[in-house]
Amino acid sequence: MADPLEVELKYAVRDRAALEAALSGERLGGLVVGPWRTVEMLDRHLDTAGAAVRRRGFAARLRRTGQETIISLKGAALEDVAPRQARDAADGGALHRRAEIEGPASEALDPTAWPASEARDRLLAMIGDAPLRVRFTLRQTRHERELRGIDGWALLSLDEVSVDADGHHLGDLEMLEVEAKGGQDSILEPVARELADCHAVTPEPRTKAAWADLLLRQAGLAGDEDGGADGRGPEHDTGAEGTSDAPHHAGADRSGVEPGSDANLEAAAEPSEVEVGAAGGGEAGAGVEAGAGAEAGSDAPVRLVVGRSPGIRPDDTLAEAGRKALRFQLAKLLDREAELRTDEDPEIVHQARVATRRLRAIWRVFGDGFTNRARRRHVRELRRVAARLGAVRDLDVLLAGLEAFSAAARPVDREAIGSLRESWQARRAAARRALLATLDGPAYRRFRADHLAFVETAGAGARDLPATSPARVRDTAASRIWSAYEALRAYDGSLRWADLETLHAMRMAAKRLRYALEAFREVLGPETSGLIERVVALQDLLGALHDADVAAGAARAFLTANAAASSSASIEAVGHYLGSQEREVARLRRQLPATWRPIVAPAFRRALGRAVSSL
Repeated sequence: MADPLEVELKYAVRDRAALEAALSGERLGGLVVGPWRTVEMLDRHLDTAGAAVRRRGFAARLRRTGQETIISLKGAALEDVAPRQARDAADGGALHRRAEIEGPASEALDPTAWPASEARDRLLAMIGDAPLRVRFTLRQTRHERELRGIDGWALLSLDEVSVDADGHHLGDLEMLEVEAKGGQDSILEPVARELADCHAVTPEPRTKAAWADLLLRQAGLAGDEDGGADGRGPEHDTGAEGTSDAPHHAGADRSGVEPGSDANLEAAAEPSEVEVGAAGGGEAGAGVEAGAGAEAGSDAPVRLVVGRSPGIRPDDTLAEAGRKALRFQLAKLLDREAELRTDEDPEIVHQARVATRRLRAIWRVFGDGFTNRARRRHVRELRRVAARLGAVRDLDVLLAGLEAFSAAARPVDREAIGSLRESWQARRAAARRALLATLDGPAYRRFRADHLAFVETAGAGARDLPATSPARVRDTAASRIWSAYEALRAYDGSLRWADLETLHAMRMAAKRLRYALEAFREVLGPETSGLIERVVALQDLLGALHDADVAAGAARAFLTANAAASSSASIEAVGHYLGSQEREVARLRRQLPATWRPIVAPAFRRALGRAVSSL
């Protein structure tokens, strides 16, 4: 019996904006298009040290999507019965046909531990007793939608791909694929013609794995025995090595160097940026790839490659959805780590602090999906980092407010207020030194290593729940969002008489509602953006009110501590600043009711109901 075939169109993306416009209609090639969804995939390409799989004409891929892991054996590209020229006329050379055998698997690199399947048995026959290793890893953010017609259906996917190997980031690709999934393969022909007419893509003769192989060899990370005597395996049979139809390099300017060019391949070979890999290097495949600099004793820079969104789906368990959200925000924190050490820009501190706040919010939203032990441990580690960032950020806010006052103040006050500025600058410098000491200390390295391992390990720390317990996003998100809304709405009765401490607590409640909406934004209805905007407006007003109150308190404390040693001009200037902040508190309090009313209005609740009804 012949092996099942994978039949798909492959394209390199040349103009992302033009492609998105071409794909925005209700039909493509006469097929009805479904809604977009985003899927995060982790592909580890496996072989033995002696390239046993590739020498037999196959490539082995272990793909993890959510909690599901699949082993795929893919053969070399097959020639059609029809002449090549006829096929080119129909699809421009974008059509790929090859054998594909799939079966269930696990994260372990030992096939004998996987469920029985044809794919597993074929792989074992190829490798014998030789152990498997990870040749390279592809991280994919896939934006996909179904195409359906009377003769069958296909799956269109726009893929953003990051290529890693041995702890090195080799490059990024952007490709479009359309795979026939049911019915007649001929449904791809009108799709190919329409894509050719949009001029946003070009037929891609290589697979993603072929590009990864090329980057691997250019980086000098492929052994002499890898891929056979000539270093080439089945993935390389589909195009010339120097083809100009390379996939778009997602990290470069769209008119810049492509992955297939010599300049970019030389750049990709430089291991200047250390990348966190996933699920490689260990028997269970659940840790961080060796060489990633994530171990507790390492000071090497680390980054995570993420898509434009966490990739949460309605059918994700609460734990795995939380892991995706944590990974997304951890990437933002790690991206700022090097800049925190070298850059005095307050915005860098602000962005890093926001990342830590969102990480803590994610633990609140999704924490029930994890064991108490896992939640306590990671929140405890996170709290210390957040506190150090907060100390610096709070003084940045104070100094920015003081500068705004100074710019509009009388020249005499502008000069006299210098003593207050110097005091806050000295406190800010001390807070920054404490932050740097934390970043360079063993506690932070443990925090980083623990969180990296946690977000890269499917199932880690997840609660073992009965099958009948509500554990999926679709089963639990609505109640979490409504609970956060109810906690905020409860302030309505006391708002008129609320003191500043109560208003600060109200601000925290608003922030929790916002973070709950943002955490599940990908799976909620289109009303969600408008709801978030309303909550952000309230949060911003309450935040500005809190900042003005803190500034007034800090100025008052300065006067109390330094009145005896300060000049009368300085005392008067700081007093003017104190008065300005007290007036700002009063002004913002007067604006609060108008910002609050839309939150408690029936229209808000109706929109919230529609947003969660999509679950």
